[in-house]
Amino acid sequence: MFNPSVKLAATAAAATCALVATGCGSAGSGGSSAATDSNPATVTGTLRVLVPSYPASTDGKAALNKVVATLHQKYPKVKVEPDFATFDTLNQKMSTSIAGGQPYDVYVTGIGWIPPFASKGVFADLSKYGITKDSLAKQVNPALVPATLYQDKVYGVPLIAGPKPIAYRKSAFKAAGLDPNNPPKTLAELEDAAKKLTKRDGGKLTQAGFDFWAAPGAYRQDFVAFLGALGVPLYDASGKPQFNSPAGVEALNAMQRMINVDKVTDYGNVSSTGDPLVISGKAAMGFAGGYVDCAKVGKKVCSDLGYFNLTDKKTAMFSGGQVASIGANTKFAGAAKAFVDAMSTPQAEADIAALNFAVPADNAGGNAQIVQSNPASEFAHQNLGDAAFEGGTPAWLDVRDKFGPEIDKALLGKASSQDVLNNLASLSA
Repeated sequence: MFNPSVKLAATAAAATCALVATGCGSAGSGGSSAATDSNPATVTGTLRVLVPSYPASTDGKAALNKVVATLHQKYPKVKVEPDFATFDTLNQKMSTSIAGGQPYDVYVTGIGWIPPFASKGVFADLSKYGITKDSLAKQVNPALVPATLYQDKVYGVPLIAGPKPIAYRKSAFKAAGLDPNNPPKTLAELEDAAKKLTKRDGGKLTQAGFDFWAAPGAYRQDFVAFLGALGVPLYDASGKPQFNSPAGVEALNAMQRMINVDKVTDYGNVSSTGDPLVISGKAAMGFAGGYVDCAKVGKKVCSDLGYFNLTDKKTAMFSGGQVASIGANTKFAGAAKAFVDAMSTPQAEADIAALNFAVPADNAGGNAQIVQSNPASEFAHQNLGDAAFEGGTPAWLDVRDKFGPEIDKALLGKASSQDVLNNLASLSA
């Protein structure tokens, strides 16, 4: 977790320097009162941007170059120094840069990251840039706005969403005597259908009735989806845990029962490729991503796949995503805002979505080729209004790392669901 008091050598804070569009330079060079730029064309300096949205590949750099070109239409003399971090290294990159006195001007982080860093003064309150909850809701799907808030203020602009709807094989439903036009709507119906869809040969699983698409320690997102269907978020608006409520216990008990009692799948059952088992047919139903490459899996498989979300008390679809924020201490406020604006155009979001197998956050994103190219993305984008998120507390990045292993204790019968969830709630303070 980010700790600004950590003392690190200045060299450790050096960002990856890549020659994208205009080369590299020192943060803050040139100086500018960019917040009130009367003439952006005269502003000089280097904008440091942390952009895990773009892989350090030919395609990733080409997509980023388009954003830089858009920036240069307004700020032609501002250089851009990108850091092509990954989400595995993102937290450390941010912590190191701040501890070394070289914070970024623009940050792209994930869903759930806003409160941990906004609470420490790393991200700027975007109201000073004219961005409010209402204005943001006109730009992106309103369901994504809560993921940008800390203490009811906006600290980020959603770029893409990474939903995980539930997919199922229509042919498997028919074979099990289930109606493929009427998939489960509640946890109880899901569990019942999963039992009917499960196939074992002498105890060996040959077709999972339900795939959680989770390796050991990675069942956290599934829990968020089940909890959301029961009408409860992880945290309320004040950051108080809600997951150790009766609804949380019900959600985790259902997961434990499906694995250990119903045996609709095996604990930690994943494919060698990391793809959802429902795509290969090794599962009849299960969580899947918001994108399926029909050219890769074949039209027959694509046509056999259906999608749905659970609706017990509220329709819920787990969604991750990426959010762009402006550094609170940037010396190039105007240019930083212009860069975020450039990343937020429909074309730029479509490029980011294609690079990350996601869907654009923009309200116009439904027209993007990646959304229209496959039924998974069409369903995911059409149902973004039902997105259920992780996070909601400044302590989330600490709690997140412990969530999976703690949940496993319940799934494996080593601790009760209530004890597990109470322990996680105590870590949120």
